[in-house]
Amino acid sequence: MMATQDLLCKSNFPRRIYMTQSSKQTFPPPADQFQPLQSVFRRRLLTGVGAASLLATGANFCGITSFFLGFSPEAARSLKLDALYPIGGYFRYIDTGDEFEFIYPESWLGDQRLLYRAAGNAERSLDPPPLGGGGGRRRNVNEPVVAFGPPGSTGELNVSVIVSPVPIDFSIEAFGGAEEVGETIVRTITRSVKGSTDVKGTLIGSSLREDALKSVKYYELEFRVESPTFQRHNVAVCCARNGRLYTLNAQAPDSVWPQSKSQFYTIVNSFNLLI
Repeated sequence: MMATQDLLCKSNFPRRIYMTQSSKQTFPPPADQFQPLQSVFRRRLLTGVGAASLLATGANFCGITSFFLGFSPEAARSLKLDALYPIGGYFRYIDTGDEFEFIYPESWLGDQRLLYRAAGNAERSLDPPPLGGGGGRRRNVNEPVVAFGPPGSTGELNVSVIVSPVPIDFSIEAFGGAEEVGETIVRTITRSVKGSTDVKGTLIGSSLREDALKSVKYYELEFRVESPTFQRHNVAVCCARNGRLYTLNAQAPDSVWPQSKSQFYTIVNSFNLLI
């Protein structure tokens, strides 16, 4: 028993080691002894840090990925990395079915009903069409294909996209320049509101953005819609391609418009067709 206690005492307590210099053999300084290992240690250290960085980046651990991508937001967005990680406070939505994309605030949530329906449509598209022709119930052409808004809101503040079928030779330019197109769209929207006799639409501004590479013209407009019961501010963009009319609309109550204006223009300017 005494021998066991002595062994524990000897192993647990620190021991002082005395080094003596022999007159027969000399050793180089410690720095010189370990110098060959410095490069090996440095490589292993850098490799370990790099591997940890890749793991953290892949998981967006504590927002590290978003932080690094924020140093070059345009390059990261050109690679569509914001579809996975928010860049500059925005996520990217990509619709491969209707072939369009845009960015939206990272804190906003998608309309679950529309997202579930889109997922169901994608799943059904893998099945062969029925022999009798015609699939299930088609959605209303005036119903959005996707919509996003702040969590817990009433729905008055949101962005949505409608894709409607039009004749293959349909051309928005036939309505005139950007201002004429804007006036036409505002009149159409005003008439589509229920009880529109008391609804008034006012075009505030309009502009044309062209994609020469894809030969697509995007008509962007800002307008107000008001009635005795509501006042809303809208920013929208519309374009037509291959028999489809695309309309992205971002709307907000007048009371929050000053805080939403910058976000809305960022969303509208990001809208692009993939075709």
